[in-house]
Amino acid sequence: MVVFAPRRYGKSSLMWRVAQELVRRRVLVASVDLMTTPTVAKLAEKLARTIHADVASKKEKALERLRIFGSLRVKPTVNVDPDTGRLSFGFDAGHRPEDLRATLEHLLALPGQLGLERGRRVALIFDEFQEVVDIDPTLPRLMRAVFQEQPEVAHVYLGSKRHMMRRLFSDENEPFWRSAKPVELGVIAPEPFAAYIVERFGAGGRTIDPEALDAVLRTTRGHPYATQELCYFLWQLTPKGEAAGVARLQAALDGVLRSENAHFATVWDHASAQQRLLLQALAAEPGHALTTDYRRRHDLPSPSTVQSAVTALERQELVTNERGDVRIVEPFLSEWVRARFGPP
Repeated sequence: MVVFAPRRYGKSSLMWRVAQELVRRRVLVASVDLMTTPTVAKLAEKLARTIHADVASKKEKALERLRIFGSLRVKPTVNVDPDTGRLSFGFDAGHRPEDLRATLEHLLALPGQLGLERGRRVALIFDEFQEVVDIDPTLPRLMRAVFQEQPEVAHVYLGSKRHMMRRLFSDENEPFWRSAKPVELGVIAPEPFAAYIVERFGAGGRTIDPEALDAVLRTTRGHPYATQELCYFLWQLTPKGEAAGVARLQAALDGVLRSENAHFATVWDHASAQQRLLLQALAAEPGHALTTDYRRRHDLPSPSTVQSAVTALERQELVTNERGDVRIVEPFLSEWVRARFGPP
């Protein structure tokens, strides 16, 4: 399965909860975040650690479990944390690239072999999977060759750069073409989110006015992280025993924008002049940015220039483009742009 969504939509948190349920069903779950593995050697290190900790049999002592790495072409160096007793693995950079690739290939096959030995199903999770191309462009072909021989292993690929994830799994020239069921996470619907917010305020001895609750969800449009962030600031501003109202919500929104200012200022600094014009237009009115009427209303340049800006911002995961309907992904970026560059 391939799960993709913009950043801060909760992919990793959702998968963590799923992993907890799988472990209760006696499934062996191993997880690697490719954002933390910039090289083949680093990927091999993280993979070795999670296999040792989460897939190998716990009945053996930690050091005895190291036998599973005996047939690797490159043997890892193993270090023990004196405080926690936790093991870490390392592969020296001096080894030949082909030896490291052969070692990684063996490591990728190990979960299936260990699962068969133990009579257990295995789930192997790769977070931020789109980074695999930057680690080594040939890795997708190697991984696919190994994974298609592992019917006893479920593979889950999480990614936030949707254009890259779509290419990896939807382009017929890519090794992973049609190899996984795609699932795109959307925002959370208003009804369950509203009930959750009311419950959490109540658990903290506070209430939230219906008008403020509606305004929260209208502002964030159900964006998972943004909704929780705004509610956190609102909760902090509401004394115990009192109600969170619209006035406090405005103060909470101001607090969120202050906390996000450095991030949004960096985004703005890196944007071109045409991208800034488009962001200002989208902050005021999400919609079909390439149409003549829209461009005239917001004094935007030619369709080709706007299209280039949309494509660039989409690659940065700052906007979405669903059949020509263009919108800013992060709700507070829209608020920040309007506060600084919109009409009074």
